[in-house]
Amino acid sequence: MRSLTLTEVESMKKVAWIAVLAMIGAGAPGMAQAPPVVSPATAEAQQASEPQAPAPHAAPVDPFPPISLKNFTADAPTTAEVNAFLKNVWGYDPNRIWSVAAIQKTAAPGVVRVVVYAADKTQPGKLSQSEFFITPDGKHAIAGGVVDFGEKPFEARRAILQMQANGPAEGAASKDLLLVEFSDLLNARSKEAQEAIDNLAKEIPQARIVFENLPADGSIYAFHAAEVGVCVRKTKGDAAFFTYADEVFAKQSGLTPATVEAALNAAAAAAGADPKAVEACAALPATKADVEASIALAKSVNVDAAPALVVNGRIISPAAVPYETLKRIIAYQAQSDGLTVQVQPTLTTLK
Repeated sequence: MRSLTLTEVESMKKVAWIAVLAMIGAGAPGMAQAPPVVSPATAEAQQASEPQAPAPHAAPVDPFPPISLKNFTADAPTTAEVNAFLKNVWGYDPNRIWSVAAIQKTAAPGVVRVVVYAADKTQPGKLSQSEFFITPDGKHAIAGGVVDFGEKPFEARRAILQMQANGPAEGAASKDLLLVEFSDLLNARSKEAQEAIDNLAKEIPQARIVFENLPADGSIYAFHAAEVGVCVRKTKGDAAFFTYADEVFAKQSGLTPATVEAALNAAAAAAGADPKAVEACAALPATKADVEASIALAKSVNVDAAPALVVNGRIISPAAVPYETLKRIIAYQAQSDGLTVQVQPTLTTLK
């Protein structure tokens, strides 16, 4: 019998660059005088009687190849803008360092090639080279996918979601630290991500977490599960919706076309809603429009698959990032936006 669990959607392709700027400077060495010639006996006596000067600290070693100015042929973006962008993307990891090696014009009018050497402080001697392309408008970067580019690449998306993400919410009333979860109630990866998001709600109380439906294209069952959730929320409120979602996630793996309707009704009842009233509501055109609006919102902010977590405009795949790293990214993004976040200790061991 066919299961309703959707085929796993590949995580969104995002740029894989390193981000903590390491600027290493060194002064010119002075000229040293030749030491006087002494006998071995005299030298041994001096060594025994005189305190030894501490050995000078070794100058930090730049792990990157020398920069060649001939590789910088484009007027924009500047090195400072590329550095600011990379720091926004990967600055949460203090072990990651990089050097911008080239900002070049290409044969495509207005398209600029950027080359970056990257290293990890914990793995000396290992370098990687990445490249991406900046579009003529200077607002997007392309490297296996399209992402926003600039000194504040997440700002526009953050503003859109603060205005338009109006799904069921939990946590803080303020939208200063806004986590928008795009999820599919019948998607196994969304179920995995939900455990992490539930813990974020406990461990980062300053965050406001908003749920937005993003059912898989072509799945009538996932779309209907979203419609039922909309109606549970309309009749019983946000807390009831999250109870409904938890019930659906819990039963997700065993659902079949023959059992899905009963399972959704049971989940609605567990949330305190009347299953018959919810079914009548789910059949209304306005309910369908509500789910479609959530899907449209996802597309407008460049989210094309569930699960996705958008943290103040920064898109993360919560099922693909270790939980402690996820918390560190959220805290770093909050700090970048001028917020101080007190992250509570992790109470639950996550996969």
